[in-house]
Amino acid sequence: MPLLHQINPVALHLGPLQVHWYGLMYLLAFALAWWLGRRRIRAGFLPGVSEAGFGDLMFYGMLGVILGGRIGYILFYDLGTYLKHPLQVFEVWNGGMSFHGGLIGVMLAMWYWARKQGMHFFDVADFIAPLVPPGLGFGRIGNFINGELWGKLTDSGWGVVFPQSLPDQYRNLPADQLQVLLGAGALNPFARHPSQLYEAFLEGLVMFLALWFFSKKARPRFAVSGMFLLLYGVFRFIIEFVRIPDEQLSYLAFGWLTMGQLLSVPLILAGLFLLWKSHTAPTLRAST
Repeated sequence: MPLLHQINPVALHLGPLQVHWYGLMYLLAFALAWWLGRRRIRAGFLPGVSEAGFGDLMFYGMLGVILGGRIGYILFYDLGTYLKHPLQVFEVWNGGMSFHGGLIGVMLAMWYWARKQGMHFFDVADFIAPLVPPGLGFGRIGNFINGELWGKLTDSGWGVVFPQSLPDQYRNLPADQLQVLLGAGALNPFARHPSQLYEAFLEGLVMFLALWFFSKKARPRFAVSGMFLLLYGVFRFIIEFVRIPDEQLSYLAFGWLTMGQLLSVPLILAGLFLLWKSHTAPTLRAST
């Protein structure tokens, strides 16, 4: 029997203030990246950089993630809606963050910090890359809690019924009535792939383990960044086959190509190029 999604997106109420799980996922992502990054700084993964210097890099990176992710989503996925309702730009607790936009934002932040430090951009990028996947995983868990970005219909035993995706006659029913209908099997045809959790597993856990252990051995410049781009691009491209595209965009071509896949192709190509380029590049540090 499928699972009925009944998670409240609001984690707690502080008077009139609502603290959303989605926002907490970002706080967890930044906190974990900061902790992991300090460990890598102490281990000499970015020679010549102190913990205070890394703190500055984290600050710029956080701005890049938030501003780039939000602006990227608006430009790539839903510009029309935000032109009609500009104040929705600030409603980040409802989701609406783009990885590809966040990546551009972080790259700009790293470029600015690296330039101030007189460092090569890709030495900084290779250092940062293993810190990013846990944040991607937390972000996808936030999408799942919000009940957004769900997958296609499935008859698998792990399908999830998202109330927001139900036909109109079911969508506004109380949770207890939906649970009764679920027990009777009436909602089974509406169960969907929890594609958010697939992405949390691949883009979060698998990518983190792969990059963390790959980077423990001294690698030439470009290698870790290339591996990051390649893994993310491949995983995202694959998962898009079981994920419903954004309603305002639908499929772009061939009855299956999504915006997520289109934006992932350049990442795959760039990852392959950087891995090839790394064969003739210098190595910044000794193996640990």
